[in-house]
Amino acid sequence: MWGAATSAHQVEGNNLNNDWWDFESRGKIKFTSGKACRHYELYNQDFDLARALNHNCHRLSIEWSRIEPAQGSFSESEINHYVEVIDALVKRGLEPVVTLHHFTSPAWFAKLGGWSSHNADKYFAAYVEKIVNALAGKVKFWVTINEPNVFVYYSYVAGDWPPQKKSYLKANAVFDNLAKAHLRAYRLIRDIYEKNNLAYPLISIAHNMQAFVACSPTLRNRLAVYLRHKLFNLNFIDKLISKRALDFIGLNYYSRSLVDSRSWTINGLLGDTCRDGHLTLEKNSLGWDIYPEGLYDLLIQLKKYKLPIFILENGICTKDDALRWRYIERHLKSMHAAMKAGAGVLGYIYWSLLDNFEWDKGFAPRFGLVEVDYDTYKRTIRESAYKFALVCKTGKLDG
Repeated sequence: MWGAATSAHQVEGNNLNNDWWDFESRGKIKFTSGKACRHYELYNQDFDLARALNHNCHRLSIEWSRIEPAQGSFSESEINHYVEVIDALVKRGLEPVVTLHHFTSPAWFAKLGGWSSHNADKYFAAYVEKIVNALAGKVKFWVTINEPNVFVYYSYVAGDWPPQKKSYLKANAVFDNLAKAHLRAYRLIRDIYEKNNLAYPLISIAHNMQAFVACSPTLRNRLAVYLRHKLFNLNFIDKLISKRALDFIGLNYYSRSLVDSRSWTINGLLGDTCRDGHLTLEKNSLGWDIYPEGLYDLLIQLKKYKLPIFILENGICTKDDALRWRYIERHLKSMHAAMKAGAGVLGYIYWSLLDNFEWDKGFAPRFGLVEVDYDTYKRTIRESAYKFALVCKTGKLDG
């Protein structure tokens, strides 16, 4: 499957009832999402673009705070909106890949402790039950939670994202609660499909993985690479696979981390990176290394799980569209090499279909296959999108 992705808060606009909007409006986040890309209104136009670019699937997220703006109070009009959105995809031959939680949560949920609450999985399950019942006959691919490791780090370790806490104890509790929430949602979704005499869907998470590379092959750096790969890349997946609660591995891959530990402390082994400019590579506009070899390495390492792998995000923010295409092309070559070496890949989804609101970085990073003019909301297809469209149509990559 070939496609591109969006997430609700990043493209819809006016998500008034979630924790991000609350923090934005109180000045706790430097940038405000505002109308974003107005995708809430313009989704038909955007899906027409995706279809014209030969995509056959599309990953999107449901905004929980629209479905349940107050605890226990569900909005039928918003549920109907997302039914119409999914119908619009299906009508165009775009397989929906639906994410249930993509970083944002209802403000009421945040006030009750959010993901640190011991009842978090129960709150989440009530929403999951409502929206999955509405969409079950139309959706074959569910992603319960987007990048739990990234969410935990930025929200509870670095403290940059809501709720802007810095607590290893809370981070650990949230990590466990996200796992519990997935497990509960996994079983609930399967039960709903069974009760409706529907074939079981494929359910997973979208898991961000980095390629950890030693700056120099010292014993300390090799140990640091091993620990980071184990903790950041594999720990959450191992937890879910041990419970038989993943039907495929959803992989988000962007970049590498160049490891250069300067001490044997936990902080040194888990946090130190190269500061001396060794092994320099081309970078995106946020300074992330472009390292397609890492995608190959991860796909090969994931073979041991004997589950299909779906690349749910891979992309670049840049103003240089020629670089965007080089990024896509090189990563597709790495994916193809891994497939030839036995990695079972279901599909490739580029991040993202549209330029969008990039969280605490605002609107400056441009990830889109489609450019968005934030003054007029005009969409313009980039040349890289046309080149990717040819791959989506033919399944072939020149050279």
